[in-house]
Amino acid sequence: MHFNIYLDDETGQQLNAVAQQIGQSRNALIREAVKEWLARHVRPQWPEAVMEFQGAPEMPPFEAGRELLKPPADDPLA
Repeated sequence: MHFNIYLDDETGQQLNAVAQQIGQSRNALIREAVKEWLARHVRPQWPEAVMEFQGAPEMPPFEAGRELLKPPADDPLA
């Protein structure tokens, strides 16, 4: 996929200098930057099959075992 982007002169010059310094193309640096930005900003979503899952009717509800739990110990950090 191809895109055209427009950078101000200072940013373009910095990009050229860094690309030359580390021996990568400007496109490679831009591609890496966009991937990193997307990884930070796009929230992963569960697949549709997981979102639509209603549970297995033969399984007891998760909360059914709560009465079997021991009461919590005193605060270990106190």
